[in-house]
Amino acid sequence: MHSLLNGYPWIRVGTSLHLLRIVTAILFMAHAAVRIFNGTIPRFAEFMEAQGFPHGAAWVWTITLYELTAGTLLVLNLGVRWAASGLAVIAGVGILLIHWKNGWFVGEHGVGGSEYSIALLAMLLVIAAHDAGRRAQVTVALTPRVKDNAPPPLMRLTGTE
Repeated sequence: MHSLLNGYPWIRVGTSLHLLRIVTAILFMAHAAVRIFNGTIPRFAEFMEAQGFPHGAAWVWTITLYELTAGTLLVLNLGVRWAASGLAVIAGVGILLIHWKNGWFVGEHGVGGSEYSIALLAMLLVIAAHDAGRRAQVTVALTPRVKDNAPPPLMRLTGTE
């Protein structure tokens, strides 16, 4: 048993971050899909209007389509920070409008609390931070290095300053 646990968690950090990005995307996309297929958009729209949002159905469809689109972008590893940021806004507003008043717990010890949404926010923060770090590494790798006070490449080619 000790040898089995020696290599735990058996995947590299990079792979675990990819897994987190994909699983988070699936969670948001599942919420959107269930909202569509279970026909709960009108009920959610009524709730939004009761909270002071005019045109509740438009808000709910916007949220739903964003969750599907952003989730797809996360799976495809495109526009990750933008997708994660929008999903974080949705989760944060959800906490304020719905979950906060229901306490902390979602299951066993309560119903509709904030813990799941807080976990989603943390996941989205890690995903966005990883993307920002990855983008910064690419930028540094593509930045030309100037040696021995040599002029920048354009000046070397044209001979002008």
